[in-house]
Amino acid sequence: MALVWPPVNSLPAAPGLGEEIRARFTGVDVWVFDLDNTLYPSDSDLWPRIDARITLFLAELFGLDGMSSRALQKFYYQKYGTTLRGLMLEHDVSAEEFLAFVHDIDRSGLAPNESLAKAIAALPGRRLILTNGSREHALRTAEKLGIRDMFEDVFDIVAADLMPKPAAETYQRFFDKHDVEPSRAVMFEDIAHNLLVPRARGMRTTLVVPRIGQTDHREPWEIVREAPAHVDFVTDDLVGFLRLVAPGA
Repeated sequence: MALVWPPVNSLPAAPGLGEEIRARFTGVDVWVFDLDNTLYPSDSDLWPRIDARITLFLAELFGLDGMSSRALQKFYYQKYGTTLRGLMLEHDVSAEEFLAFVHDIDRSGLAPNESLAKAIAALPGRRLILTNGSREHALRTAEKLGIRDMFEDVFDIVAADLMPKPAAETYQRFFDKHDVEPSRAVMFEDIAHNLLVPRARGMRTTLVVPRIGQTDHREPWEIVREAPAHVDFVTDDLVGFLRLVAPGA
């Protein structure tokens, strides 16, 4: 049964809570993390920078003003899962060109997160990043956070044949490429509907949400106010949650 708000880590420490959570992770040996707004704080300036670059890409491509460009961007995002998918299907836009442009951002606002690095390193088994972004973006961002060496590999939008989460075929490609048995894996993700397929396939699922009062850059339709049935856990403190799961962190 899914936990509901307030998330784990916002709750007062309850006797036995850590033991109960660790028991749910028994047998997990593959730890899968989304990248944006999951491995770095939701109030980071990184996603707004990418978001602004996407708007600019559309403005330059179609000769639109900023408001019209942003409206089209969000329309494609909601309809197709990524703005890129909509541009590819409706306008034959080059994925390589788009990804290079939108991820050409300043990452100087990110600082190494030693606590996160230690918590991830303490997890027993393999660790992978599964992102709708590019491999280069994931590697450069992980490098800035000081966690690049913690991960075995990155499965990006190109590896997914440009089909974004939450498509079922994307997860299947991921499972096949990295030889992942879903029943022995867990997914950490900031978008609830991206956890539907992982849970249906047998993965444990953890939704990572902003803390109360923390800036939330998700779209309004992506935000849930209580845990859906396909979400096993909700946390507003990834490091704290990982420490519950792996006490050596």
